[in-house]
Amino acid sequence: MNLSVNVQEDSNVKVLEVSGEIDAYTAPELKETLMPLMRESGNEIEVDLENVQYMDSTGLGVFVSALKASKESGSHYTLKNVQDRVFRIFEITGLSEIIEIKAAIRGGNE
Repeated sequence: MNLSVNVQEDSNVKVLEVSGEIDAYTAPELKETLMPLMRESGNEIEVDLENVQYMDSTGLGVFVSALKASKESGSHYTLKNVQDRVFRIFEITGLSEIIEIKAAIRGGNE
């Protein structure tokens, strides 16, 4: 499946609306869009994962890299609207304690 990443700006917050599956094939596309925003000083970024039904460890790697880049630049990012199936990956790996997740959608499509 393909990945779609749409960047919107709402007030001073950049919102990345991600749709599709995040896996070894599509993760580079997400990283290519996300990382430049993370490297800019002081950015506030929300990554909306409402339309992401599947993510593998490659996707986790993108978000860990983004966290590191945001700490180095002084930017901040959160994940929001994370489907339950995807949220479980963050929980199992312990990343839900490190990466801010605003809202997880419980009972999402399995």
